[in-house]
Amino acid sequence: MKEAILYSVVVPVYNEEEVLTQTYERLTSVLTRLEGNYELIFVNDGSKDKTISILQHLQFQDNHVKYLDFSRNFGHQVAITAGVDYAQGEAIIVIDADLQDPPELILEMIEKWQEGYQVVYAQRLKRKGETFFKKWSAKMFYRTLHKLTDVDIPMDTGDFRLMDRKVCQELRKLNEKNPFVRGLVSWVGFKQYALQYERDERAAGETKYPLKKMLKLSLDGITSFSYQPLRLASFAGIGLSIIGFCYMIVVICQALFTTTVVSGWSSMIVLQLLFSGIVLIILGMTGEYIGRIYDEVKNRPLYIVEEARGFEEKK
Repeated sequence: MKEAILYSVVVPVYNEEEVLTQTYERLTSVLTRLEGNYELIFVNDGSKDKTISILQHLQFQDNHVKYLDFSRNFGHQVAITAGVDYAQGEAIIVIDADLQDPPELILEMIEKWQEGYQVVYAQRLKRKGETFFKKWSAKMFYRTLHKLTDVDIPMDTGDFRLMDRKVCQELRKLNEKNPFVRGLVSWVGFKQYALQYERDERAAGETKYPLKKMLKLSLDGITSFSYQPLRLASFAGIGLSIIGFCYMIVVICQALFTTTVVSGWSSMIVLQLLFSGIVLIILGMTGEYIGRIYDEVKNRPLYIVEEARGFEEKK
């Protein structure tokens, strides 16, 4: 009888040929210290380099290694979701392949899990090797998200975390088309623990989260867990309407009771530009929410797996 899997490690990868073997070696070094069977699930998110070839080689030489190969790039959060969907362990750990998050911290996560915590997430104290803009924008994003949402999403955390199988079973029921995993894990609740650490520099390669992807992740996080932007748009509309009404009274009074010439052209253009800009911002916010409703209504599959190697069957 095949030994049951106790630990599943999910590693989303995209163009990580420079660091993938090193990641495998460090994870294996950690996991072989544990009592109990484990699996290493790599999710290839449409890489264009030699990532899939390396994964095929690793899977051939080590039966603990399994991989999913997407038909195209579906995104980091979707890759995590797919890995969690296929994971069979009692404890599921998510970690990126770039080694900024130290695999050795998994041992401490497992200790906390054995103490009874159902989610153990890593909380960054420092972020080494990142630009001032990256650190500042990340700080602003987490604090803005914390202010806007009713869900208590921990600040300064990524997707590096351990989740009990029961937590993952609840996550699988959600099936959101624009998943923000760290927010969903907070939303489902359960007993959670913050494990603080210092984040290292990338071992090799370049960041897979440029500004464009960071903005999308921010929008996914805010729109998935907050209606506050729509409310702020309404308040902005009300406030500007009041200002416009007051200015209209001033103009009428000037025309009726003073000899001041109501020139009007420059002020009207300024006001028109101001109001038009606000209206477009409000329409953009509304459109962002409508677009996400559209994605949910289409009900397309979240991802397409071209090849799944090492799995007996999908759970």
